[in-house]
Amino acid sequence: MIIAVDFDGTIVEHKYPMIGKELPFAIETLKKIRDERHKLILWTVREGHLLEEALAFCRERGLEFYAVNRDYPEEEKGKNNHFSRKLKADIFIDDRNLGGLPDWGTIYEMINQKLSFEDLMKKYESEYKPARSKSFFSRFFR
Repeated sequence: MIIAVDFDGTIVEHKYPMIGKELPFAIETLKKIRDERHKLILWTVREGHLLEEALAFCRERGLEFYAVNRDYPEEEKGKNNHFSRKLKADIFIDDRNLGGLPDWGTIYEMINQKLSFEDLMKKYESEYKPARSKSFFSRFFR
């Protein structure tokens, strides 16, 4: 899959234009997803020096992206005017998702098992079956 990932508020805490602390398991999870042969696109509002800082932050932690703010690495700015500026990604991971950003363990499970958030919640509900305690009298009679 092609997965577009935001930076501020998704990989790191939202402190723009500064770089916030890494969100727990963000880089580790993204590297695992990348190693499972998914293509990661960094999809951020950052440009110029601020973008270079974000890329360096990720690179220092062993995370490289397939492309940055474009569909593929060779795409040239200004030469793709006849196409939509919207990325052609299968999944977008962003803190501004409706409902917010799930934790990175949940994100990984959704990608790995190809589940929607709704499917994942149904799975959790079916796995969680509270144990019914026996009534006082039923403990004496089998």
